[in-house]
Amino acid sequence: MTDQTDDTQAVEKLGQARDAIVTELRKTIVGMDEVIDQMMIAIFAKGHCLLVGVPGLAKTLLVSSLAETMSLGFKRIQFTPDLMPSDITGTELLQEDPETHQRRFMFQKGPVFTNLLLADEINRTPPKTQAALLEAMQEKRVSSGGEDYKLDEPFFVLATQNPIEQEGTYPLPEAQLDRFLFNIRVKYPTHQEELDIMKSVTGEISDEVKKVVDGPAIVEFQKVVRRIPVADPIFEYAARIVRSTRPDEPDAPEFVKKLMSWGAGPRASLNLILAGKARAALRGRCHVSEDDIRAVALPILRHRVIPSFAARSEGMTSDTLVERLLDELSTEGQRKAG
Repeated sequence: MTDQTDDTQAVEKLGQARDAIVTELRKTIVGMDEVIDQMMIAIFAKGHCLLVGVPGLAKTLLVSSLAETMSLGFKRIQFTPDLMPSDITGTELLQEDPETHQRRFMFQKGPVFTNLLLADEINRTPPKTQAALLEAMQEKRVSSGGEDYKLDEPFFVLATQNPIEQEGTYPLPEAQLDRFLFNIRVKYPTHQEELDIMKSVTGEISDEVKKVVDGPAIVEFQKVVRRIPVADPIFEYAARIVRSTRPDEPDAPEFVKKLMSWGAGPRASLNLILAGKARAALRGRCHVSEDDIRAVALPILRHRVIPSFAARSEGMTSDTLVERLLDELSTEGQRKAG
């Protein structure tokens, strides 16, 4: 009983921390509330994010400000075609011991040894270098010289990708995209937001972002998120969403069988539950609802489903297909409830 009470209090604190973080970020970031919310869900669900948006939308400023308000170590890697895996993970250097004068190889840690790593334009580097980062994301460690080096906790990768320029890029394969919890679309600001950006950036220097939480607190909050109970109907709802994206599934909607070439795998089901838990906790709740699952479904599924040629020829995207699927499942649920 005491543990449950402690978790309830911890969830309330997490909800308060979320409000404080958003307040601090608004000092430097105009708009982007949905992006901020999704990034925080990913962090407390122990996931990584892929941010897709054109240059100049303050993605780097957002990530660095988030690291500052969370008291996290922050490093940025600009991905280029000549970037090597060792430029990310680290390298073995031959060094001489000042006392014994013996030479031996010492591992020099790379920028991946931080809390919050911004992988800028990840699709500009060859697959070998992409794979080095994605392995570190998955295993939470780096292997070199026969030894394993554990990455710091908490550890998150926020990678950016430009959706326009394709020349000189190496798109991430679907199997590697699957490593990202969320694929977040960073959109252009609204008219009013653009005016506010011009006024704030060209005016006086804004207030400094204050620290709200720190690394150890984030790790504890992550553990609390994992302990949030989920009712069986919510598991069923998440499974139904993911299984309905698979065109060879007998119960999949007819439009899915015609317009989707490939559906989401089991990792999407796991991520729906984890992200749903984190979303509920960030709102100060100790239970997960269908609304939580539905809210995180699009950023989880958009990079895990592949539209067919017929869908693409009609101008459909993975977003439109996922949104249509969610609407159909919602209507079906209402019909059954009625």
